[in-house]
Amino acid sequence: MFQFLARCNRLILPSFTKQQLDPAKAKKWQLAILAWRYYVTCRALDQ
Repeated sequence: MFQFLARCNRLILPSFTKQQLDPAKAKKWQLAILAWRYYVTCRALDQ
């Protein structure tokens, strides 16, 4: 399930690393997306 979510995240959500977003200057919604992508990626790698 998490592998499917990781693929969806890659297609739907923006990649802030490609945009060179500084986490210290990120808005709360951007931090929430970063946290979600990190959570899903870690869970997908554990399987």
